[in-house]
This record gives sequence, C-alpha cells and structure tokens, in this order.
Amino acid sequence: MNLQQLEYILAVDELRHFAKAAEYCNVTQPTLSAMIQKLEDELNTKLFDRTTQPVQPTLTGRKVEQARITLRQANLIKDIVKEEACSLGGIFRIGVLPTIAPYLLPRFFPELMEEYPSLDIRVTEMKTQECLEALKAGELEAVLIAGAAEGAHFHSIPLYYESFLGYVSRHNALFKKEMIRSSEVSGEQLWLLDEGHCFRDQLMRFCQLESAQSCQIAYRLGSMETFMRMVESGKGITFIPELAVLQLNDEQKRLVRPFAMPRPTRRIYIVTRTDFIRHTLLNMLIEKIKACIPKEMLTLQNGQKVV
Repeated sequence: MNLQQLEYILAVDELRHFAKAAEYCNVTQPTLSAMIQKLEDELNTKLFDRTTQPVQPTLTGRKVEQARITLRQANLIKDIVKEEACSLGGIFRIGVLPTIAPYLLPRFFPELMEEYPSLDIRVTEMKTQECLEALKAGELEAVLIAGAAEGAHFHSIPLYYESFLGYVSRHNALFKKEMIRSSEVSGEQLWLLDEGHCFRDQLMRFCQLESAQSCQIAYRLGSMETFMRMVESGKGITFIPELAVLQLNDEQKRLVRPFAMPRPTRRIYIVTRTDFIRHTLLNMLIEKIKACIPKEMLTLQNGQKVV
C-alpha cells in the first residue's frame, strides 16, 4: 500500500468514474485501474463495484475516510518542510463564496500570479457549508466566507467589512428614494439567491422577510450577475455586496441605493483548520487581500450593523 494508491481510490470515490479519476490524477486509466486492483489484491477485498454506472464503492470501500486522514497527515509533513523554508510555492486550494469571488479575486489575483509564478492557487466557488465540509475533510487549505466558522476544527481570521446595497430598477418605487429601509422591502419582484447562500440568509433576517416567492420561482438557480441584468432591464430589485459597486459603470451606479442606518454589513473571514501549517503563505495572502480593499472597509464604520 502506498500514498499514490490512496489518492487514486479517493479520486474514484469522489468522481465515481475511473476515466475521470485518472484525468484528475493526471495518469492513464489503465495505470489507475491497475494500481487500485493491486491494492484490492493486497487487501483481499473489492473497494469498488465496477459493474455499475456510476461506479459505486463496496461496503468496505465506503470506509475510505482513513485514507483521507492518512493523506492529510502525509501532506502536513510536506507543509512543515515548506513552512520551515518559508516557501511561497506549491499548490494551495481555497474555497470562496460565489458572492465574494467575482468582486474580490480580480483585485489581487492576477498580480499574485505574476509575483509568485511557483504558487499554484486553485480556487473553487462553493456555498458556506460546502466550503467548511471540504476544509474539514482536508480537501482545501483555506476558505473565504462571510462570518466566523464555528467549531473546534476551524480558525477564523477577520479580513474586512462589506455593506449590502440595493440594486433597484428604474420602474421600482424604491428607485425614487435615496436610501432603502428594511421595512420597505417586500418579496414582490425581489431577486434573491437560492437557499443555502449566506448572502441571502443574512438579508432575509435583516429585512424580516419570511419568503420571497415570485421571482424565486422563475430563477431558483440564478446568480447575482443574472439578477443585476434583470434589474437593469427594468424588473424588480436585488442586493449586491459593496465591492461589486467598484466594477459598475456610471449608468449602473445610478441604480445603487444604500440602506438607511443601521446598514446591514457582513464580515469576511479567511478560515483554516486548526492544524494548518503554512502560515507564511497564509499571511502573505492576507496582506494581499487587505491591500486591495478600500481602507474604510477594513474597520466597522459608524452606522454599520453586522448581520
């Protein structure tokens, strides 16, 4: 048994397909299949049922968590060596909320890639719960989420504060107002992200909205950018994070409306596992992120309320 075999069975377990697992592991399918077959022979048991599509783990194969733990410990040894050398290279996997990634990453990521060509940062957009589950399982090194992570497994480091803003079509009654009051927001023609997005959940609580059905029925899997285009075409209202405003042109900025005080605000954190080792790399990332954020967003301002 070796670490490479453990990587292969975890890839098949996750992707449920030998060819896709081989591509993910950057090997040929015959090589991957042969290595797994060799491990099965050594253990004298079958780990996967190859007669089904997608491939399914056997009863024994479902108990692969120990393989994940073993690989995690092996990677920690590599991380210790890299940290001792203050290395800023290698693979770093990070999960980011879809309501953070498109507005934050373009502000520092291209420069980071140029400055550290040996650093391979792999970004995956996920909802909060998915981020934390992947982080806990060792599939990610860090996550960028809104709000501190609860639990003994996680260490949360605050980065910046970000207000919620209304994005209002010219045909909506709120367009005539300079500010939005939470009591004035109703579910009618309100474009919100699907359930499970903390951006939606925080706004629903702040505005005391029990439901927002009409637009949700039409766009249950809509994105924030899609909703913004709907508003621009004259339909309804949505909400955007503060950093998104910096990407808008003058015409689009005319549709932005701040909340009346207290202004709903989220706090963005970078979260790692408590056994995370590569602090030199992490601190560099934190510095890069804070440097690209407007200074006023680094502290909680008067009139802001974290939701």
